[in-house]
Amino acid sequence: MNLLFISLGCDKNLVDTEKMLGILGGEGYSFVDDESDADVIVVNTCCFIGDAKEESVNTILEMAELKKSGRLKALIVTGCLAERYKNEITEEIPEVDAVLGTTSYEEIAGAIREALKGEKTLVFKDIDAPVGKETKRLVTTGGHYAFLKIAEGCDKRCTYCIIPYARGRVRSRKKEDVVEEVRTLAEHGYQEVVLTGIHLSSYGLEWKDENGKQTEGLLDLIRAVHGVEGIKRIRLGSLEPRIVTEEFAKELACLPKICPHFHLSLQSGCNETLKRMNRHYTAEEYYEKVQILRKYFEHPAITTDVIVGFPGETAEEFAVTKTFLEKVHFFEMHIFKYSRRKGTVADKLPGQLTDAQKTERSGQLLALEKEQSREFRAHYLGQEVEVLIEEQKEIGGKVYWLGHTDTYVKAAFAADSAECMDYSNRLVHGRAVSFLSDEVLEIALNF
Repeated sequence: MNLLFISLGCDKNLVDTEKMLGILGGEGYSFVDDESDADVIVVNTCCFIGDAKEESVNTILEMAELKKSGRLKALIVTGCLAERYKNEITEEIPEVDAVLGTTSYEEIAGAIREALKGEKTLVFKDIDAPVGKETKRLVTTGGHYAFLKIAEGCDKRCTYCIIPYARGRVRSRKKEDVVEEVRTLAEHGYQEVVLTGIHLSSYGLEWKDENGKQTEGLLDLIRAVHGVEGIKRIRLGSLEPRIVTEEFAKELACLPKICPHFHLSLQSGCNETLKRMNRHYTAEEYYEKVQILRKYFEHPAITTDVIVGFPGETAEEFAVTKTFLEKVHFFEMHIFKYSRRKGTVADKLPGQLTDAQKTERSGQLLALEKEQSREFRAHYLGQEVEVLIEEQKEIGGKVYWLGHTDTYVKAAFAADSAECMDYSNRLVHGRAVSFLSDEVLEIALNF
């Protein structure tokens, strides 16, 4: 029986897909990459923004057509869209055989078995259920790095965000369970782990002593992971700006495995817009956090998310945001057009902008992002860099070994200059000499 997983959305979703693949690994399935070869298809969905929801719905509909044609024996839908829109999926797409919520992945094997018998299955458990010990994963990111989800849920309730309704409140994995998984990854040759979570900075928030003081947090976990032999790099996912203090940055800077690559979610550089978003900081506070990181790390990569066209965002407010982005000067910015989400506070706010307005503003910021990103990469020209090699890739008609620096800059060297060696999953050193493309630096390898 051939099985295909289609994982949409973020790295957290990918980890959930890998868990399900691990569960199904002993069930006798053959995993395939092409829908035309599949007997069973599982679509792990996302609904964070409008484009993600649309992609998820369209993918389900495409697979439903395969089911109608008789080429597919079972169609399963999981993930955030499934949690949030289970009734709509089951009522409007009858070809779907099973729908599983975000806390029900361990039921995937049973749901597929029932589907193959012609039975419909809906599995939805308590959205705030504690995070248990992780089941075996089938990591799909290659043999060099792996995502490590350390917490579920979010308590922040930003006015635009649907995720708390799909993922529940903050629940953290036990430190010893995380460390055990990291050791397993290291034993299998993985050199880099990426700590991720729905709200990474809230790790351990629910663990308090009798005085209400948090007993264990993200920094404690990072130290424990840092002690695992074999792991060479620890990369952090999206951070809440307020977690960055002098103490936090100073402690991280003392841990040599920490990658100086920090994703601080911003969303807007205008204080009035931030208030309407229910973000718990000002632009001035955010800039202070960036400066702290730049104090303790040399040329750190600062990346962020920005939402344009939030309800009530005037031309003046947008201009304030753009000026702020120019001031901070990011390595990369993920620019999103605001998407209305039924059930959120922002959906009911006055001053909803047109798609044309959002597109025009998004275009301005995308152009700024491209300019700043190239400037950040250009800093490395003529300098020595360390690169974790991930794959071979053709660039401009020539084959290169490609990987990332610790600041997540793509770098490559020509395969024909590598003495016919296999450099996959090797840390190499070389001097950055030129741009192969807007996103890739060419390095002259130190042999």
